[in-house]
Amino acid sequence: MVLRALLFCSLLLTALSLNAKTVYTLKFATLIPTGTSWTKILDDWIREVERESDGRLKFKMYPGGVMGDEPDVLRKIRKGQLHGGLFTGYGIGRIYSPARVLEVPFLFKDTDESDYVRDHMMPAFEKGFRENGFELLGWPEIGFIHLFSKYPVSSLDDMRKRHIWLWQGDPLGEAFFEAADIAPVPLSIIDVYPQLSAKHGSIDTVYVSTFGAIALQWYTQLKYGTHIAVTNAIGGLVVSNRFFNKLPDDLKRLLKTSGARMSAAIREQARTENQRSKKLLEQNGITFLWNWEEASEQEFIAIRDKAAKHLRDTDYIPADIFEQTRQLLEQYRQRQRAAHSGGNTAVN
Repeated sequence: MVLRALLFCSLLLTALSLNAKTVYTLKFATLIPTGTSWTKILDDWIREVERESDGRLKFKMYPGGVMGDEPDVLRKIRKGQLHGGLFTGYGIGRIYSPARVLEVPFLFKDTDESDYVRDHMMPAFEKGFRENGFELLGWPEIGFIHLFSKYPVSSLDDMRKRHIWLWQGDPLGEAFFEAADIAPVPLSIIDVYPQLSAKHGSIDTVYVSTFGAIALQWYTQLKYGTHIAVTNAIGGLVVSNRFFNKLPDDLKRLLKTSGARMSAAIREQARTENQRSKKLLEQNGITFLWNWEEASEQEFIAIRDKAAKHLRDTDYIPADIFEQTRQLLEQYRQRQRAAHSGGNTAVN
């Protein structure tokens, strides 16, 4: 009887062990403030993953910059204190800088062009992220970046008179401002609002999407915006390889497929929200100036090319990435010209 009891207990323990679920907790950070439409999409994604994983994959979310600026978050990920995050191009540049070719100022005329190039280059980007310690789950979008200021800005000369914020340590921003002969004020993004709101703050002008100006509450300290957008800012949803590679295959697939869907939802939401936000800003006293019709396109192209040369020379964005982007962009534009002309020209 004793032997039978011991055998029964052994079998029971084995069954319990086999049925036990290993739970993985993904600690995730982002600068996006709580209460926005984007964090609602993130929350829906988290609930989906936790439900579809049968509770084996859980999240601990840190929104609104509570874990610091993006370099702080990346340091914590590399130390294992965090596992992933949703980053802007600034953070992406610290993981795999060639992907920021999509943010080169004045390169794309519209989102259709950037979508075409991004979709074709995504396999290379995913490989680059993986080789640098991260799995790229999805590609959200911040949106078109405008200048906002306490003072009217309707020319490059006006820009040069302003105290413009530069996201401290951003090589792409540094290249752009140097090419435009502008001396910016480097600050962490965490310090922007305090400096804007201070009586004698160090900055009076920033660059941000229209949605970001509202979400970060920067617009409350500003009076003017520009119709002209400098670039269409990218975003990236990433998780460290250290965490990702520990997951069973089914949870890896779940993160990849659901992350891609969630990122696409944010990208589409960003485009809608940015248009709506511009109207809201106008209703709240922001005056938009400086249309493309009032600007010198050649002057902006010269700035773009000078900035691109610096990024290429410093290998922040390698020459072959620039060339691939140029070829894809020209391919897309040829197809569009052929479609609009009604021609039958085939472009491979």
